[in-house]
Amino acid sequence: MGNVIEIRDLHVTAKTDSGRVVEIIRGVDLDVADGEIVALIGESGSGKTTIALTLLGYARPGCSIVGGSVTVDGEDTVAISEAERRSLRGTRVAYVPQSAAAAFNPSKTIMDQVVEVAQIHDLMPMDAARKKAVELFRALALPEPETIGARYPHQVSGGQLQRLSAAMALIGDPKVMVFDEPTTALDVTTQIEVLRAFKAVMRERGMAGIYVSHDLAVVAQIADRIVVLKGGEVQEVGATEAIVHRPSHSYTKALIGAFHPRARVPDPEAAADGPQPILKVSGVTAGYGGTGRDKMPKYVVLKNLDLTLERGRSLGVIGESGSGKSTLARVIAGLLPAAKGSIEMDGVRLGQATRDRSKEDLRKLQIVFQLADTALNPNKPVGAILARPLVFYHAMAGRERDAEVDRLLDMVRLPRGLKHRLPSELSGGQKQRVNFARALAARPELILCDEITSALDTVVAAAVLDLLDELQRELGLTYMFISHDLSTVEAICDRVAVMYQGEKVEEMPTSRMKSGPEHPYSKLLIASVPKLDTGWLDGLRDDPLMAAAMEGR
Repeated sequence: MGNVIEIRDLHVTAKTDSGRVVEIIRGVDLDVADGEIVALIGESGSGKTTIALTLLGYARPGCSIVGGSVTVDGEDTVAISEAERRSLRGTRVAYVPQSAAAAFNPSKTIMDQVVEVAQIHDLMPMDAARKKAVELFRALALPEPETIGARYPHQVSGGQLQRLSAAMALIGDPKVMVFDEPTTALDVTTQIEVLRAFKAVMRERGMAGIYVSHDLAVVAQIADRIVVLKGGEVQEVGATEAIVHRPSHSYTKALIGAFHPRARVPDPEAAADGPQPILKVSGVTAGYGGTGRDKMPKYVVLKNLDLTLERGRSLGVIGESGSGKSTLARVIAGLLPAAKGSIEMDGVRLGQATRDRSKEDLRKLQIVFQLADTALNPNKPVGAILARPLVFYHAMAGRERDAEVDRLLDMVRLPRGLKHRLPSELSGGQKQRVNFARALAARPELILCDEITSALDTVVAAAVLDLLDELQRELGLTYMFISHDLSTVEAICDRVAVMYQGEKVEEMPTSRMKSGPEHPYSKLLIASVPKLDTGWLDGLRDDPLMAAAMEGR
């Protein structure tokens, strides 16, 4: 069996803010055989995506391929012309991005975008391309394959859109597929569907693939071999089974160790003081769209929801996409007024909208959003972003304000020099820590964390969770964690509330998550978390609960 990918002595450089050129990929060698899937793993900045993109002959702005060769199906993407690279992309090598939503044009139908590669490269008549697209929709287990192409991107779920982006990549029958964190933003039950679909199609077509991920449990389900990267260099290469269960390099062992979450250790002092509610949500109903005479939204998302959060504790809110988790956070923060019900903080009823709340109410309750890219002003440097709440809430100015910006950066373990950079010049993990530092600038009592570790690799995420735990003890913070990552909830939260279709179906201590959930949906959700076991995904077919649930979906 020959190699469809051969990378030899690859070197990639990047230009820093000061104009200095640094080497970010340092002499990497990599082979991928026909029909083989190889995973690239490592923490943020290790070079995973940079290497994967060289297969398309592409380097991100500020980066340059300065040495080595990247041969894909007999063509060196480094040596050929840009015109030849364009003919290669979509036909011999195709790319599935992390964010399918960003890959689709919202103003065009799904079908028009999926068949676009066939049109650009003149691969087949459009009627044949549409027929092939429907076959791909069916192979990827998409609902209503005959008609789903007529919808627009916003009319399908996140998991469906991720599979549709794979259909877009597969339409040109490429020899190589590049998957760049394609399930990171998906909830666990949806992730299973997507992984199953990807794996089935790749096996059926005998395609080779590069799978970029920081999620070792996901990699264990889909990859034949794993390449471990750190600082642009290969640390270890081996069969998936060997890497997962018998790693040899110390860095690989650290990655495996970071995957296993520590259990939440209750604070004995908090337990001794007894429960002191800081937040009480009572009978809240909320949604989107115009309201009628009864003031009910057209699309109801939350239905008569009750929730209590005790001071100094952490509550996790879990559930699949569309269950109402993020809507709950927006309602509590006053960004989406509830149609019915009340929200109390320290026994005082809050206004339904932010405009109805005092500055002190706003200060005490902060929200950290999932997507730091959209939460941070792209035109302002980090220092100005952090200074704004200091001015607004505390009237700080001059040296006092500048010193506090430095202290906030120290608190979230970021170099002080980052205050001069724009958000676009930071990594995803750095942006999310800036996002959190901005919330801390208000000196809040309660922070709503909406999927804040979903874009972080396991090592960085573990460090962030340790940081949040430390800050909670030092500052007496209370957290509500909205998450689809159950290991995050287990590591940081005292209790967990399970949501399904806008309702809270169960609440329990996190210590009972794995041993004693009672509601059928809670059992399904917790059973859907990928295990660090290469046979876990295939073994789900033998699990009656999972098989029945997946069939129903």
